[in-house]
Amino acid sequence: MKKSIIIGATSGIGWALAKRLSAAGYTVGITGRRLPLLEQLQAQLANPVFIKAMDISQDSARRDLQALIDAMQGVDLIVISAGTGAIDPGLPWEKEKQIIETNVLGFTAMANVAYHHFLQQGSGHLLGISSIAAIRGGAIPAYNASKAFVSNYLQGLRYLAAKSKHNILLTDVQPGFVDTPMAQGDGLFWVASAEKAAAQIVLAIKKKKKQVYISKRWRLIAWILKILPDVIYHKL
Repeated sequence: MKKSIIIGATSGIGWALAKRLSAAGYTVGITGRRLPLLEQLQAQLANPVFIKAMDISQDSARRDLQALIDAMQGVDLIVISAGTGAIDPGLPWEKEKQIIETNVLGFTAMANVAYHHFLQQGSGHLLGISSIAAIRGGAIPAYNASKAFVSNYLQGLRYLAAKSKHNILLTDVQPGFVDTPMAQGDGLFWVASAEKAAAQIVLAIKKKKKQVYISKRWRLIAWILKILPDVIYHKL
């Protein structure tokens, strides 16, 4: 039986992905800030479930993740789904700071623990939930920049994994709009359900994809965003 940890499983993609992986036969470890929601999810999963309440923006999260890995006696797959973002044109520092602490510092802390575990184990799969926003700066500067960091960091780990000769797979998932509290603002289109996103992520895991857009049609938007001149992009 394969074992996985979903970091940020109390809502959205993480919640749906935990259910998918459990149904696929995984022993699942789930983490999040809200213990009652973790317990609620635990009650819905058929296979063995380990839970650990933690906040990835706190220094203690590294110890918490390692403790969960140890309790599960090693894992094959770690998914970092936790993240935050908020639209506020006024750019209040507290919101900017929260995004950076969670999406950059928190993500890196979790990825670091996961990568070292897989190095010691000799194999493993680390999957990070980035965003189509990683491609270009936008209305939430800290959010877009933080997701660019996530994608670039995963690419760097993939480079190091290749040098190490270990069988460590890194997957960068870049969703477009998904029907979660993170999907904010007007003009949303091609909005996927969290369940559809989770199903496509499970498929990407099975196929050992290095990079995937959710849903696939967002590959077209990614291409357009990369080539669109500023004079047009700024009018969107």
